[in-house]
Order: sequence, then C-alpha cells, then structure tokens
Amino acid sequence: MSRVWVVGVFAALVVLLAVGLTLNPREVPSPLIGKPAPAFELPLLEAPEKRFAQRDMLGEVWILNVWASWCPPCLIEHPVITALAKDGLAPVIGLNYKDERQNALPWLKRNGNPYRLVAQDLDGRIGIDYGVYGVPETYVIDRQGIIRYKHIGPLTPEAAQKRVTPLLRELKRAG
Repeated sequence: MSRVWVVGVFAALVVLLAVGLTLNPREVPSPLIGKPAPAFELPLLEAPEKRFAQRDMLGEVWILNVWASWCPPCLIEHPVITALAKDGLAPVIGLNYKDERQNALPWLKRNGNPYRLVAQDLDGRIGIDYGVYGVPETYVIDRQGIIRYKHIGPLTPEAAQKRVTPLLRELKRAG
C-alpha cells in the first residue's frame, strides 16, 4: 500500500512539474490588472527638486517602464521602448528603480532618452507597490488610472506589436 502511495505522489509531482514548465514566466498574472495604479509622488531624475505623481497622468493612456542603469536586460529592451515612444500612441514614463542619479543620467545620455519624464524610485518602495519582480517591467495604464497590462522582463518587438500597440489603440479609441 505504501509503495502505491509513493508512486502516486511521485506521479503527481511529475505532472505539476510538467505543467509548470509549459508556463511562460513573462505572463505571471498580476493582481493589479484591472485595479487602480498604486499612488506615488517621486522626484524627477533630471530635476530632483520637481516631483511627479501617477495622478498627473489621469485623462491619458500611458506606459510606465521600470528600468535601471545596472540592468543588462533594460539595455536589450531599450530600442523597443524607444520605438514605442516614437510611435506617439502614448507617453512613456520611466521609473528609475533603485538606481543612483549619477549612473542613470549618463546611461540615458549614452543610449537615448525615450521618456517624457523619469521618476526616481531610490528605495524601491514604489516598485514593491507595483509588484515589480525585477527590472525591466512595463505597464499600460488607462485614462482612469487603471492598470490594463503588465509585461515582466524585457519588452520584445513581438510583444510590443501584438499586445501593447493594439491595447494602446483600443484604450485611446475607448476615450
């Protein structure tokens, strides 16, 4: 009897592992989808004496991109974020995550700055509020301040074309 039980438990674990291996880690469901974007007010990277709050974007569909100069995948993603910003469908706001100003500013100068503005999350508290697993992460937020999409990891050209751009168009049409 105990041998049957051990084989049964082992089989169940194999099935769970097999199912887990088929899941895409970039598509971890976020409990924030469909809920208001967490409130914040942070200093601007380029002008720390000025502040930005997510409520400043109410009435606009926008993209929040969490990045850092110490993040190699952020550099890989950067051309995709730049292309989204150039498309002009929605402003891209940067959230510089646990990064030092003296590192972030040269990184943007070297690689280009696609952001309308960059807020600086020095201690990572806002990242925690948004459920950031690691950088980069990208969110689409609607006119009412509701999170409609979250992408974990570097945003790929395919994800931008198949998920983000159509969603931005839909949200803008919805008015």
